[in-house]
Amino acid sequence: MKKAAVLLMLAMTMAFAGCGTDSADNSAQGQAESGGKVSSDEAEPLDDSNAGSDTEDSSEVSSGDVLADGVLTVGTNAEFPPFEFVGDNGEPDGFDIALIKAIGDKLGVEVEVENMEFDSLVASIGSKIDVAIAGMTVTDERTRMVDFSDSYYQAVQFVLVPLETEIAAADDLAGKTIGAQLGTTGDLMIEDFEGATPKQYNKAVDAVNDLVNGRLDAVIVDKNPALVFADNFSDQIQYMDFNFEPEDYAIALPKGDEALAEAVNGALAELKSDGTFDELVNQYIEN
Repeated sequence: MKKAAVLLMLAMTMAFAGCGTDSADNSAQGQAESGGKVSSDEAEPLDDSNAGSDTEDSSEVSSGDVLADGVLTVGTNAEFPPFEFVGDNGEPDGFDIALIKAIGDKLGVEVEVENMEFDSLVASIGSKIDVAIAGMTVTDERTRMVDFSDSYYQAVQFVLVPLETEIAAADDLAGKTIGAQLGTTGDLMIEDFEGATPKQYNKAVDAVNDLVNGRLDAVIVDKNPALVFADNFSDQIQYMDFNFEPEDYAIALPKGDEALAEAVNGALAELKSDGTFDELVNQYIEN
């Protein structure tokens, strides 16, 4: 009996040991299949002292990483003629699009353009897109989030008003209802006019349509789009130049990527020196 009892206990011990091994193996397999990730309930708090350095390292991506796959993904907002608009083929076109594709040629990469809301461009750099070109003004706020290339164009804000209007100077914008595209310089300027009521739009043309239909007193937009809109609606609206401060357009780049900035700036300089830049200006802006 004792011998039988001993054999029985030994058999049970081996059985329990076998179950424990299976459980451990299954746990390891589960982690391997999920990439070794731990569920949020099981995860330990991150050490803040180490998290900061990891964040800095991940944000400073080299141009080799961005261009390694041979594709430069570019964000734009094709609602800003003549810099960007939707062409007859349904694809983004315009001066900025032609310029970034020419830069891509110089860098030996294919350029893929993503058309998106203007206000989401800066936040999308480094995740959805590599860079952004969209008639984007260099501002202090934006430079806290991204870097910029050398300036490629200098612009100024114009004001669109009805043909019959009491607005004759910048001071007359006080107390008026003013439209602008969300996130643009024009949008930010409205608060400078005392008592003005801002109206924000995802597309500049929507603001112009509301102006034409009497729902706005004025629209603030960059000079070149203003000229296009005034020409398209010449029997209803006009543009005014109130001598606002000029601003610089540049290509938005990932923060800290000095190598990519150097590559883009080098390509931009080549395009200016070989005449390509002037050809694009003549094709898209002056004509």
